[in-house]
Amino acid sequence: MKELLDIYFSFFRMGTVMFGGGYTMLPILKRECVERKNWVSDEQVMDFYAVSQGLPGIIAVNVSVFIGYHVRRAGGGIAAALGTVSPCIIIISIIAAFLTNFQDNVIVREAMTGVSICVVALILDAVLGLWKKGVKDKIGIAICALVFLLMEFTPVSPVAIVVGAALAGIIYKNAAVKREAAK
Repeated sequence: MKELLDIYFSFFRMGTVMFGGGYTMLPILKRECVERKNWVSDEQVMDFYAVSQGLPGIIAVNVSVFIGYHVRRAGGGIAAALGTVSPCIIIISIIAAFLTNFQDNVIVREAMTGVSICVVALILDAVLGLWKKGVKDKIGIAICALVFLLMEFTPVSPVAIVVGAALAGIIYKNAAVKREAAK
């Protein structure tokens, strides 16, 4: 039970500063779950993120469930999910109860502007971290550039792009293994 509470409160703390979605959670996740708690490795966090992007629902919740499940099976997954969403529920309940015309409040608007700037920095940190871990060679750079171009300049479905990039990676790695075996 103590470990489940630890999972819940760890994800609760992360959930309190998770403005901007799941990508902003990545640096916080790495610090808490990889460096501080040693629950998972950097590679596992990346794998959980990759799978979570293809699943329905909120990326941050999906990733938290994977990590919680990895640490303590179903109970850990539930504790992590509840810890991630609890701060949002509490904050929204307080706002709904006490603030009328929330979006017209000057202080709230200015605070959200500051938070938005912080979110950009957190997302940039996550992108750079993913780049360092995921793009390791020229073919990785080529796939990344192609994915970016397809996402920005074509109407191709992101699902098709992710599947295509995964297939390209598999084909490339299999060909590299065969070339290495032939030597």
